[in-house]
Amino acid sequence: MPLTIIDTDILIDEGRGISEAADVLDRLESTSLLSISVVTLMELTVGCRNKAEQRELAKFLRRFQILSITANISDRAIELLQQYNLSYGLLIADALIAATALTHGEPFATKNQRDFRFIDGLDLLEYRS
Repeated sequence: MPLTIIDTDILIDEGRGISEAADVLDRLESTSLLSISVVTLMELTVGCRNKAEQRELAKFLRRFQILSITANISDRAIELLQQYNLSYGLLIADALIAATALTHGEPFATKNQRDFRFIDGLDLLEYRS
């Protein structure tokens, strides 16, 4: 089954109870395996305020395949930063997440289209809340 890589912003919306986020995850899950970059896992973990929230996050993330950073992903992220950091302000976390989608050759669902739309070859799926 193909993967769809989900950005942090959609998972935050899901955690806030925004129905559009739940709907898009359900729709994508009907045709693909939901996955996230380990960078997204790190971003969500940093957002937890206590151990109870960390436990809830761990339970929620069982739904997703976690994609680790490989040497190929690291190399691709460096290329993306060299190409887009000065011109578009691409940040390290976004470069790693985009490089994960590009390296796996899978679509990437995000609400923050402006942070990624300039990256050649990235298959962006739009989500709006």
